[in-house]
Amino acid sequence: MNGKLDYRWHLRTVMADRGMFSTTDLIPPLAERGITLSTSQVYRLVVERPERLSLKILMALLDILACTMDDLIEPIAVAGAAKRPKKAASGGTAPAESIGDLRPKRARITRTEP
Repeated sequence: MNGKLDYRWHLRTVMADRGMFSTTDLIPPLAERGITLSTSQVYRLVVERPERLSLKILMALLDILACTMDDLIEPIAVAGAAKRPKKAASGGTAPAESIGDLRPKRARITRTEP
């Protein structure tokens, strides 16, 4: 896979479609489902894109808003950084080594006669 997966969070849009324009509109329905969040936590959940989300909260949101995960979370592919070819060293034609390319060389044990 060349691309990196990412997502868009559409909670605010889905809430607006349901007539919920204030972030605090979610507090009572969440409390009815046994989820207690502060107003700042609900604000961050609505306004920002969550990095971690409890499945209980996600399921409560789906129930409250009568929507599906596809409505809330839109997966998108982000173009990944393509591997760049190694640049030639300034003094010669051999490719420049980066730190990640350096590997230890196997030691050779040779016997010397006394």
